[in-house]
Amino acid sequence: MTHQKHFKAYKRIVARTSAHCTSGAARALSETQLSRPTLFYTMAPYTLTYFPVKGRCGALKMMLADNDQQLKENMVSIEEWMKGDMKGSCLFGWFNFFDGDLVLYQSNAMLRHLGRKHGAYGKNDCEASLIDMMNDAVEDLRLKYIKLIYQEYETGKEAYCKDLPNHLKPFESVLSKSKSGFLVGDQISFADYNLFDLLLNHKVLCSASLDSFPTLKSYVDKIAARPKIKALLECENFKKLPINGNGKQ
Repeated sequence: MTHQKHFKAYKRIVARTSAHCTSGAARALSETQLSRPTLFYTMAPYTLTYFPVKGRCGALKMMLADNDQQLKENMVSIEEWMKGDMKGSCLFGWFNFFDGDLVLYQSNAMLRHLGRKHGAYGKNDCEASLIDMMNDAVEDLRLKYIKLIYQEYETGKEAYCKDLPNHLKPFESVLSKSKSGFLVGDQISFADYNLFDLLLNHKVLCSASLDSFPTLKSYVDKIAARPKIKALLECENFKKLPINGNGKQ
């Protein structure tokens, strides 16, 4: 898929761009009119097109912030997306992520790519395989969460929160055996960012979700205290984003 084809779709919107809050300083959002395809090559090192929500990209933003990487965001309204022109131009019908000439469309592929680039994919093949396993487990829970939020929120929230401990126990078990406090090995991985993001979502959904899981609770506190992640979480531009696109959380 060519950049020119993408540009024809993007030209119909105003790109709302933002940079990560690093070193504790918040950078204000600006509104920029896209004017030429080559803009993609003059942006920050990474460029993401997404809705103005945290959604599936919260973990990606946290990993980039933690590694002192800037991200340029093209925020697209749900109304614009539903018109179909832009969606039809995107592979698999999902938004894209640019790293130079590389274009990725799946959120977990983005996480793995950044994990490889920024030392968050383990120290050897065995650790990488375990990280993949843990991230798949996070994805299983995220899919359950997404189904609740978008399909069963009114009728299924109580049952979901009641059953949630059964899905958190495996993570508590893994982390309770970890000497480093991370899911795999002695350093943070992309799966940790993904789990951390999802646990934050669940704390909003079910405020007492971690009360019976002291290790998970400490895990969340530990990652939230990492200076650059702390700065991102406190950034007004990040805080004001809703978690999900339908307003339910």
